[in-house]
Amino acid sequence: MASLDKGSILIPSTRINLVRRELQDLNLSIAEISTKTEVSLMTNKDNRRAASIINKAISLSSNELSGMVLTENSVLDEDMSMLEILKKNAGYIAIAVMAIAMVFAVQSFKLMKNKKKLEIALADAQAANIAKTAFLNNMSHDIRTPMNAIIGFRDLLEKHQDEPEKRSDYLRKIDDASSVLLSIINNVLEMARIEKGSVEVDETAWSAEQFADTLYSIFSDMMAEKEIRFTKDINVKHPYIYCDPIKIREIFTNILSNAYKYTERGGSVHLSLEELPSNVEGQVLIKTTISDTGIGMSEDFLPHLFEEFSREKNTTDAKIEGTGLGMPIVKRLVEMLNGTIEVTSKKGEGTKFVVILSHRIADKEDIVNHNEAELRPESFKGKRILLTEDNELNAEIATEILTEAGFLIERAEDGQICLDMLKKAENGYYDLILMDIQMPNMNGYEAAKAIRSLDNEKSKIKILAMTANAFEEDKREALKAGMDGHVAKPVNVEELMKALANILEV
Repeated sequence: MASLDKGSILIPSTRINLVRRELQDLNLSIAEISTKTEVSLMTNKDNRRAASIINKAISLSSNELSGMVLTENSVLDEDMSMLEILKKNAGYIAIAVMAIAMVFAVQSFKLMKNKKKLEIALADAQAANIAKTAFLNNMSHDIRTPMNAIIGFRDLLEKHQDEPEKRSDYLRKIDDASSVLLSIINNVLEMARIEKGSVEVDETAWSAEQFADTLYSIFSDMMAEKEIRFTKDINVKHPYIYCDPIKIREIFTNILSNAYKYTERGGSVHLSLEELPSNVEGQVLIKTTISDTGIGMSEDFLPHLFEEFSREKNTTDAKIEGTGLGMPIVKRLVEMLNGTIEVTSKKGEGTKFVVILSHRIADKEDIVNHNEAELRPESFKGKRILLTEDNELNAEIATEILTEAGFLIERAEDGQICLDMLKKAENGYYDLILMDIQMPNMNGYEAAKAIRSLDNEKSKIKILAMTANAFEEDKREALKAGMDGHVAKPVNVEELMKALANILEV
């Protein structure tokens, strides 16, 4: 209750029945206020209960609820013990306790969940660190092995230059070690590209029989030298199909390379192509089987065959070079081509890979002529090449190789110098430009585009990219820039000469 003056008392309607007798004893009559009135409520600072009631009423928006708060929390002229207060507010206390318990439970669950996540992340990080360490250890060993051979045989070559047989043997071994080193580097880069998602499928019409013959010819001499019996058979009804020759070649050269490496002298390797019917009209399934009588793999290792950097035996144990990336690359490429791959193997008896890929059927007329121009070195004599290369060592090597083939060589250190030299030269002075890609001032792509935009005959000059940008997308980028072909560094002399013969049409 709040006193307004000596003759009146303001009481909420919700409390009137509780104090009616007291009002009568005071000779006070009851009158209802008909209009809304603003009322200020005050209490002694020590009366915490009254303050609590007022605050609850204020916090609620409706008059009805405010009245309920006053009714539930008001008492007559008597004090309440703590126990009575607890009993009176048992419901609120229970709700508060439940709310606190729920908050605690939620927080505990979150903490447990976060702890589990942290444990999983820690386990993944530790596993990744172990895998990285193992990979670096294997890579360090496998890269140093061919590098040691190259360095060692070079030193021996310098000491025995006057002994033709030793010199020839050392050079052959340097070449073998270089091929191994390049294969390791290519596998690492290829895996990085696949994981990055930068590999694209590029189909073209091809002959299945010719493709099998190409694979066979790549390995036949190697197999014969190791006294491995290498056979093949082809049973296809539709000889012409659409495929991505680069990726398919990579799949089967990896498998055949393993068959060669892990098959001991006197063993055998068999390559088989078989056509299977397809449920899709206009398509066929080609089943390729590669089997060998090599050392085989244990049943425990087979489930891990396609894992990155996984090898049942490392180079030290098996005396065989490799990074453990060949099979993961094969698996990823087969999946990229929507195919399947299965492998069976038994320790000491050999291994069999079965790859099934779907291909659209092509006609003979769809086949692009993959025949290369016949290489006649005398045809290069007097041809002038503008070699655009910023690296001194690469320029020296290329100049030596091309000069021995009969070419006349002039060099530009970057794309801008190449463009300036071409502009100053007479029409037809240069027969071809060998163009590096990554160069200062103006790179190879920019230089090629600038040359193609010239408004005279010089814009039609043949341009061959010769670059360490060696992937398929790099080749497409070179052609897009207006170049006529692409060869990769490190340069294979035979491939370079074939590319030059094709472009110059000699």
